[in-house]
Amino acid sequence: MSSMLSLQTRLFTIASIVVILSWAIGGGVSATAGWATAVICLALLLVHQLWHASKLSKLLLSPSYGEVPGALGIWGEIYYRLHKLVRSWRDQVLEVEQQHQRFIQAIQASPNGVVMLNEDDQMEWCNAIAGAHFGLNPRRDAMQRITHILRKPAFVQYIVRQNYRDPIRLTNMGNFEEYTLDVQIFPYGDKQKLILSQDVSQIEKTDAMRRDFVANVSHELKTPLTVLAGFLETVQELDLNAEDRQRYLEMMNIQTGRMKTLVDDLLTLAKLEGNPEPPISQKIPMNMLFARLKLDAEGLSQGQHEISFECLSEQSVLGDEAEIYSAFSNLVSNAIRYTPAGGRVMAKWQALDEGVAEFSVEDTGPGIAEEHIPRLTERFYRVDRSRSRDTGGTGLGMAIVKHVISRHQGELKIQSKVGVGSRFSLVFGKQRLAH
Repeated sequence: MSSMLSLQTRLFTIASIVVILSWAIGGGVSATAGWATAVICLALLLVHQLWHASKLSKLLLSPSYGEVPGALGIWGEIYYRLHKLVRSWRDQVLEVEQQHQRFIQAIQASPNGVVMLNEDDQMEWCNAIAGAHFGLNPRRDAMQRITHILRKPAFVQYIVRQNYRDPIRLTNMGNFEEYTLDVQIFPYGDKQKLILSQDVSQIEKTDAMRRDFVANVSHELKTPLTVLAGFLETVQELDLNAEDRQRYLEMMNIQTGRMKTLVDDLLTLAKLEGNPEPPISQKIPMNMLFARLKLDAEGLSQGQHEISFECLSEQSVLGDEAEIYSAFSNLVSNAIRYTPAGGRVMAKWQALDEGVAEFSVEDTGPGIAEEHIPRLTERFYRVDRSRSRDTGGTGLGMAIVKHVISRHQGELKIQSKVGVGSRFSLVFGKQRLAH
């Protein structure tokens, strides 16, 4: 206000000076000419002020962030101060926009889904993860009621009940990928809500695997324990002759050995799963390893199969000998157990193209249907459960093989055809081979 008064005072003073000068000049010529000159000067001054006022009005309508408009006197001061004020406001707006952008980027980077609702439960915004979790489209679904988009009865009841202390679990969520989600609502602000979603699909799978694992172990141990308990009761309560007693003791010994094998395989698998780092790189001569495998295979076959072992490469494997032997032995023993008497089992170590080497076991057994092959390395997975138990398998051998070859940066390959036979191979890369 004081600036405007100062401006008016200056204008009045300038006009007065112009009138006095015009009168003085007019005294020498004529009073009319002097007043005419004064009027012209005042008109020019008024035009000058109106021009700058118009320029100021345009500048206010579309502020410029570049150079300060040039002007003399008070108008130069006005332009300078206005330009400085606009720059300050612009810097503040840019800072707020940058903070907002960083906030949005942080929420987008979150592994959890975030959905913002207004006081009418309409979706204002969601991040990309929430879009994938719930099948939302931020543009298409903006300002839609969330219960019109997510129509799961459990979620609708949850939001209507307004008891958000605990999360709820929603299954079969998402459009392109199936999610199991933990969803919780957090009220904030003026009756607004924040929906957070967490993908617990892997946790759910892990829990299911753990439950299956405990159930399978319990089931595997239950059978030999039941047999042992029955034989012990028989031996204690019946007066048996030496031959029957010896036969029962042998059966009990077989069941004890079965439980010991199961426990040993469980411990081996736990060791492999608990130590994902690559094993020590000791040099393992394949000719010596093949000699051990052949003796074990012949002892297990008892002359019922045609067995051949071929070591066609002088390359050795770098790794943990106990683990490598366990993996090779599992493949060989599986081939013998599942191949009928009179069948052939062929083990081979050979160099392949591109500097890799392969250990393979091929048999003429019944073969495996294609749908079972991807699941063979699951713990306790059996194509034929009753037949597997009859052969003495624990259901953990292929899981051990998978972990061993993974720790040695190799690859397990399985080929099988029903009625023809199967071929299991372990391929080792250059980094695991030595001469």
